[in-house]
Amino acid sequence: MTSLSSNHLLGIRDLTPEDIHLIFETADNFKSIINRPIKKVPSLRDITIANLFFENSTRTRVSFELAEKRLSADVVNFSSSSSSVSKGETLIDTVKNILSMKVDMIVMRHPAPGACTFLSRHIDAQIVNAGDGTHEHPTQALLDAYSMREKFGDLTNKKIVIVGDILHSRVALSNIYCLKKLGAHVKVCGPPTLIPKHIGALGVEVEYDLNRALEWCDVANMLRIQLERQEIKYFPSLREYSMQYGLTLDRLENLNKEIVIMHPGPINRGVEITSDVADSEHSIILNQVENGVAIRMAVLYLLAAQGDSNA
Repeated sequence: MTSLSSNHLLGIRDLTPEDIHLIFETADNFKSIINRPIKKVPSLRDITIANLFFENSTRTRVSFELAEKRLSADVVNFSSSSSSVSKGETLIDTVKNILSMKVDMIVMRHPAPGACTFLSRHIDAQIVNAGDGTHEHPTQALLDAYSMREKFGDLTNKKIVIVGDILHSRVALSNIYCLKKLGAHVKVCGPPTLIPKHIGALGVEVEYDLNRALEWCDVANMLRIQLERQEIKYFPSLREYSMQYGLTLDRLENLNKEIVIMHPGPINRGVEITSDVADSEHSIILNQVENGVAIRMAVLYLLAAQGDSNA
């Protein structure tokens, strides 16, 4: 297989396992490039990409921008707070105005679930979903799975637990879709109030006891508590949450095996994970950040190739 099955990256649910493996193989090549003294390739020299971020972001936006510049694309950055959106302009009008300036591809983060899918039905440009509300964050799931693949090789039958605010997390949903397509076993762990009611329908198990989850898993992916998405209190206090579900060095040392620790960031140190765990040899958090650039280069490159073949 040499091309993706879709013209957009709207969510992991739309990808086939073959798509995911193609992205990983392409990322392998780009990872070797970005570790060379000269980190740029001319692959997207004639492509213009607009980064539309309607929500705050640091790591994802910088990672995409670096990926685009490593591929020699022309890059336009858009922030909703300093745009006509704040004056009431609609999403479609905003994007159509940008596209009229001959932009080829859109990377978009938006607070509304499904915003990227909605947009894909109304415009001609290719769209990469950089996170839509509590729905999906496909490139994060791809870089997470890619980082696990680096550690283990094949993910078939590997045991991964996703811990924390599953209810509000687009990272959790995309990770579940991605890991299941790659043959892994997935559990979610957190307070009952932060576990979606019907999550078992996705083929995952639920565990409410962190120590039991850690005994079971090969990898623990620790999620941030998303206070900005919570309109009511889902647990008594952050201190109580960290006592029940915070990953500490004591918890790790009490295990009869070694496990891999991951976190999509930003980290709330001392809440879902302590500093000594985040910075320990068990952690591959910085590998995830590095791999994010290679994965996003791969996605942009493959989508641009799709656009050329459809032209």
